[in-house]
Amino acid sequence: MKLSLVVATLGRTLELHDLLAGFAAQPFHDFDVVIVDQNGDSRLDGIVAEFEHRFPILHLRSDVKNVSHARNVGLAAATGEIVGFPDDDCQFQRNTMMLAMRHFEQDPQLALLAGNYINPQGKRVNGRWTARSCEVNDKTVWTTVQASSLWVRTHAAREVGGFDTAIGPGTPWGSGEEPDFVIRVLRRGYRGYYDVTLGVLHPDKSLNPVAGERAFKYGAGMGRVLRKHGIALRITLPYFYRPIGGVLWSLLRVRMNFASYYWGTFRGRVFGYMATPARSSP
Repeated sequence: MKLSLVVATLGRTLELHDLLAGFAAQPFHDFDVVIVDQNGDSRLDGIVAEFEHRFPILHLRSDVKNVSHARNVGLAAATGEIVGFPDDDCQFQRNTMMLAMRHFEQDPQLALLAGNYINPQGKRVNGRWTARSCEVNDKTVWTTVQASSLWVRTHAAREVGGFDTAIGPGTPWGSGEEPDFVIRVLRRGYRGYYDVTLGVLHPDKSLNPVAGERAFKYGAGMGRVLRKHGIALRITLPYFYRPIGGVLWSLLRVRMNFASYYWGTFRGRVFGYMATPARSSP
């Protein structure tokens, strides 16, 4: 069974080099890489040349600076039965590919696999990620799915039309393209699973003075997707009142960057949810 890895990239060189070096060190070898380059220059040519003799690389260029669009370009070119979508600043652990592919080989009914995010120190990254393995569904998709550790049967990904290009980085809704994509796969009757032991290294986002602005963009994407798919209120409401609790907790402890982050998250989710109703398909 072959794996295709679609890497949408913009503005990063050292991180992409390290990602490809990690691919080359994997004991699993039946894979290829589709790089979708949104840079508009030749900065990646040398990196591609360094690795193209170690594993197959297809270097595509896109004038559209939109992550979902870039991933769809790569998905159309993928040749593997399984496709992954690692971020250009993540790192695979040594057995990541082998462990992911083993899930699909052992369970023919599995269409989608999500893994955990860990930081370079081996701890789970900041956020709301689930601490136990579980089925992926409308309730758990928000705490289990991120692109770098997302693996899908290629036919299922194509069946739903890939990622919604109106959601995610490069749009007013700065995140949410991954859970939106996964929900559409699941609603076609496919099964998804989250394996907490399948870790992909990813840097923590620092809670600096601009964290509130970033949190607003991410929150807007989540709010948009919650509304788009009509997620039940019992699932939706906690994602609105918990950030308010975070604001109050942070203010009591005089942790202003955290307070800004939680307030931005709340404002973004409300903005995304209350915006003009989202369409129901990519």
